[in-house]
Amino acid sequence: MPELPEVEVTRRGLVPLLRKRTITAIWWSGNSLRIPVNLSLLNNECLKQSVEAIHRRAKNILIRLSNGAVLRIHLGMTGKLAVLDSQIPRAKHDHLIFSLDNNQEFRFNDVRRFGLVEVWASQSARQKERSFSQSEGLEPLSNDFQPLRLMELAARRTVPVKAFLMNSKLVAGIGNIYANEALFLAKLSPFTPAKEVTVEQWKTLCTACVTVLKKAIKAGGSSISDFLATNGQPGYFQLQLKVYGQKGLPCPVCRTPIEKSTLAGRATFCCPSCQPSPLLSVAQKKHTKKRNNS
Repeated sequence: MPELPEVEVTRRGLVPLLRKRTITAIWWSGNSLRIPVNLSLLNNECLKQSVEAIHRRAKNILIRLSNGAVLRIHLGMTGKLAVLDSQIPRAKHDHLIFSLDNNQEFRFNDVRRFGLVEVWASQSARQKERSFSQSEGLEPLSNDFQPLRLMELAARRTVPVKAFLMNSKLVAGIGNIYANEALFLAKLSPFTPAKEVTVEQWKTLCTACVTVLKKAIKAGGSSISDFLATNGQPGYFQLQLKVYGQKGLPCPVCRTPIEKSTLAGRATFCCPSCQPSPLLSVAQKKHTKKRNNS
């Protein structure tokens, strides 16, 4: 699933291609996405409107139109966005195509169709965006992402810190790859109960999260599965991964073999030497029943 860096890379790629372009027609494949496609509303709100700005909230791309309407797009598991010449044949899994005033097309392609494209009508867009944004967690690349704020959110939470980071209602957009990498950089065990993380550890972890995310964005994201940017190019951050997917390989810091376990149903990688958890043996055993099975 595309995580925050992949969505941000996609957003940045769209800005020079879509900004100030006018939507002249909309085509829908007829196949359902995560929520029903309301073609009538899309036509009413988007046709003859120009793209004024493209922002991101969590893993969502928000395309702001000249009439105040907002297109919200979530890539789901396999969603891709591209701006192509209108003469290029439609691909098998193209599900929504917005024709533009420069003979190009803005296309949403999604093999598994877990993605989402909806429009917030101009009259209610501000209210809907406000409600939507309030339901999402802290933006890791914003000024709101501060150690004391995270410590406040983590108070009385016994869940492992990795699960805390991946809770989108608390922290927006940090998926499995980047949670693993940030915890390694911070030298913090993913099994540490969130409420037991000290303020100094939160400071280190905040910095690690921002560092890892910015490096990933600079590298074009991670193409572990099939992510492609708007220009059709894969990301290359997977070449810089320190622990994710590195089971059995030597830690780049101490040479101890990287261990793999399962935490909250997700593959979890860490260095037992750099990220020790001697006081968490009970919690760790609870979350690692399937450890090293794969």
